Amino acid sequence: MRTVLTNLRQAGNSESGQALIELAVTLSLLTIILLGVIEFGQVAYTSIEVSNAAKAGVQYGAQNGTTAADTTGITNAAQAAAPNLSGLTANSSYACVCSDGSASTCANTDCSSSHIEETVTVTTQYQLTPIISMPAYGSTITLNGSAIQKCSQ
Repeated sequence: MRTVLTNLRQAGNSESGQALIELAVTLSLLTIILLGVIEFGQVAYTSIEVSNAAKAGVQYGAQNGTTAADTTGITNAAQAAAPNLSGLTANSSYACVCSDGSASTCANTDCSSSHIEETVTVTTQYQLTPIISMPAYGSTITLNGSAIQKCSQ
């Protein structure tokens, strides 16, 4: 009888299995945190790329009045700034106003008492597919970039 009680006491005091369980729980939590950090980094990096693409497009378009209307050139400049984002879309527009504040249609005959100021706007968009898919957020994340700049005269 004494041997059985001694064996039961030793089994109750054993902590060798507890350390293994703690390790398994800790590694699981650390893996989840690591995947979250990687996902956040991917979204942040791609967001910066989309924003920089809009800036590159608007810089191309703002060179002069001719490049402001060159939507193909603006799109190419934006896509060239983010070569690893296939599927990046870029849209551009330009508007004119007279320097005295009156309206302009971008015609040379507008603004008789002042000069025409042209402004180029470029918006970019990219659909990012995350590594970790969560039903609450959908299967893709839409990232947008925008840039506005006056043209050189």
